[in-house]
Amino acid sequence: MKPTRFTALAMSALLLFPAGAAVSAPAASAATEGIVSERPAPWTPHVLNGRIKDILRVGDVVVVAGDFDRVADSDHGTTHDRRNLFAFEHGTGRVIESFAPDVPGSVNSVVEGPDGSVIIGGDFSAVNGQWRRGLARIALGDGATVADFTARLDDGAVNRLATDGTDVYVAGDFDGLNGTERVGLARIDARTGTLDPDFAPRISEPRRGGIRLGELALSPDGGRLLINGTFTRVDGEERHQIAMIDTASGALTPWSTSAFEPDCDYSRMHTYMRQMSFSPDGSYFAVVTAGGPRIKPGLCKAAVRFEVTDTPDATPTWFNKTGGDALYSVEVTDAAVYVGGHQRWMDNEQGAHNAGPGSVEREGIGAIDPETGRALPWNPGRDRGHGVEALHATPDGLYVGSDTERLGGEYRARLGLFPPA
Repeated sequence: MKPTRFTALAMSALLLFPAGAAVSAPAASAATEGIVSERPAPWTPHVLNGRIKDILRVGDVVVVAGDFDRVADSDHGTTHDRRNLFAFEHGTGRVIESFAPDVPGSVNSVVEGPDGSVIIGGDFSAVNGQWRRGLARIALGDGATVADFTARLDDGAVNRLATDGTDVYVAGDFDGLNGTERVGLARIDARTGTLDPDFAPRISEPRRGGIRLGELALSPDGGRLLINGTFTRVDGEERHQIAMIDTASGALTPWSTSAFEPDCDYSRMHTYMRQMSFSPDGSYFAVVTAGGPRIKPGLCKAAVRFEVTDTPDATPTWFNKTGGDALYSVEVTDAAVYVGGHQRWMDNEQGAHNAGPGSVEREGIGAIDPETGRALPWNPGRDRGHGVEALHATPDGLYVGSDTERLGGEYRARLGLFPPA
């Protein structure tokens, strides 16, 4: 049996610090002690420009990825030059000086690698002056590029990574990896970057534009992989923008849905699907969407729950619409389905860029009851901007990454943590 992502986190966290240093590894279920506070922690550093795309905590180190080049300490005492990737200490916010890799391009996703490293994916062609197209493995200790990791895209960019601790799933806009044809999806070895020849699902027939995958989500036990993107077929079978793959066989599971078959978007959008997240026990998942304004019957600009079953043409357990504003990120915990974007309302199924009957104000961030699908009272608010693209739940709270500076009524530039209530 493959180790889960959380087992891998706990094991490798021990490698990040010298003997005697304090280490707190994430538990197998994120933020299980109820809803987080509406007040952000006062010690997180500030990202001074651009936007954050992903956040990962490994032990007491928090790695932040995105498109930016300046980071300041929480008290603004020191400003650090950091190109699209940096790390700080959880609990103090201290920017880690030894971790300063040079990545001249957007880093869209980061996952834990073996032996005290992280694996990054994005739209870049070099790391630390070495050729690394779209993928690289970096040592957390000193920010050096790990030479033994040889994965390279032949073209394009990586949008999302997911790992079970042994393998890394790669999704993006590419036609090949390591010189072998792979369209939008591949599986590589976490240590070496070697392509897995036995994992080759075929995504095809884009609904609009070219073929690409936007997002991945891996179940807690590593057995199921959710993918979404521009496709309408996977391995020749009808799957509109979303599909579930059995990771052991590399084949589609019987689960499918027609819920995302309607256009439900502006003509310029190739896909309105955004992030997905499994529940900690793996029994269900949530997906959020962008898209057009009020276009029925499509699930545009909504959070949607599905059960993890082998049911063809499955229908949502519930959905919650914003009434006209996109959602980009979602993180499921035992207590809540947290969503981020540039929304103004939730519970707004009858709204069309206005507050419809029964809607509640939720500026840029919100929490949904996992059972009822209705908004929870939690309402910290934030400057909306483009929106929240990074949510990361840990036992010590919910990390939030965006492109704006106000979070929970306080100045927290692009990065914050809501601790347990």
